[in-house]
Amino acid sequence: MSERIFGGILLIVSIAGIWIARGFEAPFSYEPVGPRAFPMLILALLGISAIALMLERKSDTAWASPAVLKRIGLLFLVVLAYAWLFDKLGFILATVLMVIPAARFFGANWTQAAAGGVGLGAGLFILFDRLLDVALPTGLWLGNILG
Repeated sequence: MSERIFGGILLIVSIAGIWIARGFEAPFSYEPVGPRAFPMLILALLGISAIALMLERKSDTAWASPAVLKRIGLLFLVVLAYAWLFDKLGFILATVLMVIPAARFFGANWTQAAAGGVGLGAGLFILFDRLLDVALPTGLWLGNILG
């Protein structure tokens, strides 16, 4: 039963996402398919997968334990905070603050979590912002340093 509930939620999310993505338009045409093609394709695949999940016949599926559900909920809140702080704090600091609790949820100690957060934050910033020329927010604190 839990697969059908989860599949139904995913189907609703995919339909809502496709509805929203229909309105994506670029101010100028830079590619033939436009900005809506990729999200609509991914959301359509999500919808197909959700339908397959709902139609699949499984027996006696059990929900996760309350401890696991609590960790999933906390991880969701961490990612939600990351999305909210992304522009305000900048990519590097927001990523560090997101990776540390996420790593702790997966069993890392504080040293490993902090090293992973700093490494991912700085490394991905250099990769995307400097090497691939993808503009990432620096936040007010780093924006003044990098100019």
